Amino acid sequence: MQRAALDRLVDGRDELPEVGVGPLLVALGDGGLEPAEVRLDRRRVAAVLEPLTLGPRVALDLGSDVGHAKPCNIPRALPRIARNTVIFSVATGLSRIAGLAREIVASSYFATSGPFSAFTLAFQVPNLLRSLFADAALSAAFVPVFTELLEKRRRREAFRLASTLLFLILGVLGSLTVIFMIAAPAVMPLFTGDEFTERLDELTGGLTQVMFPIVVLLGVNGLLVGILNAYDHFTIPALSPVVWNLVILGFLVFGRAWFEGDEELYAYAIGVVAGTVVQLLMAIPVLRRLGFRLEWSFDLRDPRVKRVLVLMLPVTIGLGLINFNLIINSVLGSLVSEQAPRAIDAAFRIYMLPQGIFSVAIATVLFPALSRLAARADRDGLRALNATGTRQIFLMLIPAAAFTLVLAEPITRLVYEHGDFGPADTDRVASALFWFSFSLPFSGANLLLTRTFFSLQQPWTPTRIAVASLLVNIVVSVALYAPFGIPGIVLGTVVSTAATTGLQAWALRRELAGRLEAGRTAVAVARMTLAAAALGAVAWIVHRGLEEALGTSVAAQAVAVGAALTAGVAVYAAAVLALRVEEARYVQGLVLRRLRR
Repeated sequence: MQRAALDRLVDGRDELPEVGVGPLLVALGDGGLEPAEVRLDRRRVAAVLEPLTLGPRVALDLGSDVGHAKPCNIPRALPRIARNTVIFSVATGLSRIAGLAREIVASSYFATSGPFSAFTLAFQVPNLLRSLFADAALSAAFVPVFTELLEKRRRREAFRLASTLLFLILGVLGSLTVIFMIAAPAVMPLFTGDEFTERLDELTGGLTQVMFPIVVLLGVNGLLVGILNAYDHFTIPALSPVVWNLVILGFLVFGRAWFEGDEELYAYAIGVVAGTVVQLLMAIPVLRRLGFRLEWSFDLRDPRVKRVLVLMLPVTIGLGLINFNLIINSVLGSLVSEQAPRAIDAAFRIYMLPQGIFSVAIATVLFPALSRLAARADRDGLRALNATGTRQIFLMLIPAAAFTLVLAEPITRLVYEHGDFGPADTDRVASALFWFSFSLPFSGANLLLTRTFFSLQQPWTPTRIAVASLLVNIVVSVALYAPFGIPGIVLGTVVSTAATTGLQAWALRRELAGRLEAGRTAVAVARMTLAAAALGAVAWIVHRGLEEALGTSVAAQAVAVGAALTAGVAVYAAAVLALRVEEARYVQGLVLRRLRR
């Protein structure tokens, strides 16, 4: 967009170019991203806002808030949301890269061996309980209630609510942690299949005992992160996982010297606990700067405590069922071979890289904004924000899925095939990654759809859908794991994830008066898919040619995969712009504006 003429809409002293990323408006000042503060002629406000937003309807809605009584449908803090999304995306990307580096190092030591599969199960069980009672589940139930209190300027009551929940977490999850640490050697063999030996069962139980304290630690961390998010602070919550991965990597590299043989995995387990402690401690100084004060309050009769717990029940079930899918994959994998659980998990780590950079960032940053819109009963604003966020997720994840689908084996070989990780391990992981790729866009959309229901304080809807999704996953995976092995197990995840997206979209459409911008989204997705097909074809051709010319050394692989990615992204960008995908135009405007500076 060009600058507005100085004699018409914008005072020259305040003139700043603006770009829109979906509905996220950003003013580009001399110091970077900052809110646009301009003096507008109200008679012509819609004319300047229309090119920056979703079209004339939203432009007029925004204009009405300037000169009329009608409430604004889009949050006033859109520039801050855009800035937070960029920060969170970059930080989460760094975290995923650090996590992938951790996985590369661990795989070079342990490949897809039976002991590493034992570690995978030992981590997934406390991680499942963490998702049931702590971290994401608690944060999802807590943020809407805490945010509503802040919106109503009832700060002291908000602090008392948080303090009561903190002591409740310490008591309940602390007791659960102690009980399970004692029972782990007897309980964990229930999760392993016939391919696991008695030695692997013992190792699984021991590793679980070491890592189980993360349940209570992440419970407290989930509460603190929820407070930070309610204050629109996302930097530390986004950066702390980077530090978490680096701490684990340090223990993995240097701590193995403390152990021998398969017990070297205990260094990995200790690193997980140490990294979680550091992650928790990072949030405390920021809370103090924001003015949060812990109060010695433990009032279970507070109706808001009950409200959070009531909201948390379906959230707990829903998120727990989502994480239970990972347990199903590992348990069924242990029936295929002792290598299968680790192979599936290794593929899942690559799959989560684009997921974390784009969809997790967008869903996390938009959640407080969605909660505020829901608290104001602004259904139009909530619909617009959800729909645009969903299209932005598809814009990023559809091409990512195409790339990992056509180059699953080269990517796996480049990332993992080092040290003890051999070609047979690559084949196992690549087969899982290939099929995981089909679920990537659906999984990203599910994150935002689920958060939208949570913002409406209607968590039972995605919970019921999660139950249905789990049943679909079990039926498909059990039917296919014997004839197809690892691909059959992953196909269960693909089918259940796609079904979840369809059911959540249908349910949300009913909640929002039968409108969800479904037609507009379907057209955009069709164009993105066509462009992604071109990306896949170009990426495969470029990689094939460079691999034949350069060979398969690590450096040659990096060049071939990197060049294929670069060429594919260039073709995809050109295609979505040629097809007039509106979200791509917004991104183009942002990039061009930055390049002109």
